[in-house]
Amino acid sequence: MSESELPRKEANVLRGHEGAVLAARFNGDGNYCLSGGKDCTIRLWNPHRGIHIKTYKSHGREVRDVHVTPDNSKLISCGGDRQIYYWDVSTGRVIRKFRGHDSEVNAVKFNEYSSVVVSAGYDRSMRAWDCRSHSTEPIQIIDSFLDSVMSVCLTKTEIIGGSVDGTVRTFDIRIGRELSDDLGQPVNCISLSNDGNCILASCLDSTLRLLDRTTGELLQEYKGHICKSFKTDCCLTNTDAHVTGGSEDGSIYFWDLVDASVVSRFQAHSSVVTSVSYHPKNNSMITSSVDGTIRHWF
Repeated sequence: MSESELPRKEANVLRGHEGAVLAARFNGDGNYCLSGGKDCTIRLWNPHRGIHIKTYKSHGREVRDVHVTPDNSKLISCGGDRQIYYWDVSTGRVIRKFRGHDSEVNAVKFNEYSSVVVSAGYDRSMRAWDCRSHSTEPIQIIDSFLDSVMSVCLTKTEIIGGSVDGTVRTFDIRIGRELSDDLGQPVNCISLSNDGNCILASCLDSTLRLLDRTTGELLQEYKGHICKSFKTDCCLTNTDAHVTGGSEDGSIYFWDLVDASVVSRFQAHSSVVTSVSYHPKNNSMITSSVDGTIRHWF
């Protein structure tokens, strides 16, 4: 994919949240997106047509993260009210609330079978919850972090967490082994490459770091953006050719994966960019911001 094909033209602006939008995510096939915000709501959109479809209300405080199952039937959300909400997408009904975190919950993810949810919290823990059981207790608690866990990624056999303690920790659930990579700077977002070989970590020294998953080796660093006090997402494009991330000045950056040069930068929002989500198939992306908007780019 050439740099000229990277998204930078605005297709649609999605408005509806009152106040900051803290997360915006494409669903599995990229036809829809979900967002969560300071206004305690989750919203479902068709970003390609610029249409708001549904609002989900039950959270008592801000919604920090949201994730939908591959079949689009269920969604999971978390935030400032310490609870994880498991929703039926079509009816908007809360199927279950998982309680157990002692403080704000920063991130949630379904496993690939949508049977388990893993959450990451301000209470220094990651917790796994069984969606099929009627129990609201976690089936596993990982509490070896020394500070807030900001972000979580899952593979078939591992739970990976990024923390303000400066580490990215990988837990192999089959053999009960923990691997820790210390980046020396607070980590506020982690993302897996599409081939599964690398972890991209956003750190609060305004640097994205690419790690080899097998060896823990630091492969590359990406700089130029501002990330010092806000959680700003990062991810790889769907071909793994470029790295993208938001900046606290409202701009979006694209870097060449290999040589870390900035290949594109544009002003996307009038305030801090909180989320970037790259389309799974085509060259488009959605971004969200403290400015209250979600924007679709192509």
